[in-house]
Amino acid sequence: MTTPLPDLTPQPVADTLVGLVPGTDDAGRPRPDAPLAVVTGVTGYVGGRLVPELLAAGYRVRALARSPERLRGRPWYADVEVVRADASVPEEIEPALRGADVAYYLVHALGTGREFAQRDRATASTFAHAARAAGVGRLVYLGGLTPDDEELSAHLASRTEVGEILLASGVPTTVLRAAVILGSGSASFEMMRYLTERLPAMTVPRWVDNRIQPIAIRDVLRYLVGAAAMPPDVSRAFDIGGPDVLTYRDMMQRYARVAGLRQRVIVGVGVLTPRLSSLWVSLVTPVPGGLARPLVDSLVHEVVCQEHDIAAYVPDPPGGLIGFERAVRLALSRVQEAAVATRWSSASVPGAPSDPLPSDPDWAGGSLYVDERRVQVDASPAALWRVIEAVGGERGWYSWPLAWRVRGLLDRLAGGPGLRRGRRDPGHLLVDDAVDWWRVEALEPGRLLRLRAEMRVPGLAWLELRVEPVSDDERASDDERVPDDERVSDDERVSDDRAGSGVASEAWTRAPVTFSQRALFHPTGLGGQLYWWAVAPFHGIVFGGMQRNIAAAAERAHRAMRRSDERTDEPRVASEPVSGGDATTDDRAGGARAS
Repeated sequence: MTTPLPDLTPQPVADTLVGLVPGTDDAGRPRPDAPLAVVTGVTGYVGGRLVPELLAAGYRVRALARSPERLRGRPWYADVEVVRADASVPEEIEPALRGADVAYYLVHALGTGREFAQRDRATASTFAHAARAAGVGRLVYLGGLTPDDEELSAHLASRTEVGEILLASGVPTTVLRAAVILGSGSASFEMMRYLTERLPAMTVPRWVDNRIQPIAIRDVLRYLVGAAAMPPDVSRAFDIGGPDVLTYRDMMQRYARVAGLRQRVIVGVGVLTPRLSSLWVSLVTPVPGGLARPLVDSLVHEVVCQEHDIAAYVPDPPGGLIGFERAVRLALSRVQEAAVATRWSSASVPGAPSDPLPSDPDWAGGSLYVDERRVQVDASPAALWRVIEAVGGERGWYSWPLAWRVRGLLDRLAGGPGLRRGRRDPGHLLVDDAVDWWRVEALEPGRLLRLRAEMRVPGLAWLELRVEPVSDDERASDDERVPDDERVSDDERVSDDRAGSGVASEAWTRAPVTFSQRALFHPTGLGGQLYWWAVAPFHGIVFGGMQRNIAAAAERAHRAMRRSDERTDEPRVASEPVSGGDATTDDRAGGARAS
């Protein structure tokens, strides 16, 4: 990989929009009387990145989400007003839009089934009527760039229709029409990245020679922020694109050059239909078939900007728009630094279960099967948590790798995410992060990680990993085996209530600790019951091996931490954070060679 250039240091897009945006106070915060921006789709790729840019530009932000708890842990969570609202429910969305100077419509029903166009139409209509009734000053929508006089794919036709519905709302509306968006974590970028990196030679469909005008995510965000300040008499669609017009073949070859790879051998064939192409993409890249299909459908058309009228209202930045190669360098630098703010997988997989784990074991609606295992680990809570929080992705799942890979492949063939989604960050998690075929449902740093399955199963499934203190009896028994110089006095210990949820207190820095692991499954119908009993005989190998290997990795990490302390001859400060992205070589080896 090439070294990122100095000019790739990310800066708020508002820095090049002075005079168009309100600006912040002396403390860098929006002023109390600043315009209010309402943002939908904040759990998605674009919406999650737009919120901090609006704050930096001086807008007050109201973030709408059907499940606000999914936003906890976002860096901007405490700086915005979070409101529970569903854009498709009039009784919820109209009150949520009141007082808004600008509202961003960044939701879609893409991949939710054959009726996604009807859902998009109904939701957009509801939102448009609510915006007019609430007196919203402006609507801003990010749609798709489309060619003239061509029959559009269902995906592009739906996005075009949504834009037309919003333009007809009676509220001044800005529709930004973009083609391929280039940015770390975007579905378009990840698809191109993995195709290029994993296939030194490939046969491809004819659409790889269609012309495309990609645009960097930073330029998209800049246009979105700048659009809020358009005059009230402006209500129309604008084409937005970067400075380069390329074929997809050109994009893959240029990506290879920027990434330090050899030139790819790309042979075009005419037998790959969009459906076969999307299946091929889903097998080679982390992008599942349900999302790959609309992406491929978009590439079947030539998508080049027909005008650049947006510059009259949002002038180009002083250095010009970001070119393809610079956008790739920026995206790769974020990937290498594990600084990807949002990913395409930030949004939930359509059709995946979204119900939280039931707190009542006798959950109304059927059985709740539980596979629970507990083991005492000779490691500090910090060491164990570091391993737990880094599970999945490139580190794997610490047991029977072949079985996990086969199950992941079967899931992808069934239309699920499989194991290739990976992680947003290799060592740290946030609520709602995707981790392979799981999604983070609950996170208590240092204590609890609960994952909800989004793979295709006949029911609902969770995996829960806990760090718990050993009992007083176990602690007393263990004290008899601990050398005097390693013991912690009673005065040094603090209660769990005072310790909070982190691993930084005195009571949470000492070995041993209890590792609790639970797999839960709520079956749907007879198929769900049969599924559970079919896989139950393998739980000892899969979950038992996982528990043993995570425990062993934590113990190795703990010993490595102690050796490091001894070499420096400095006692470890109890409040020092331990980074999950800092795993030792033994940690990585343990995950890779787990049996």
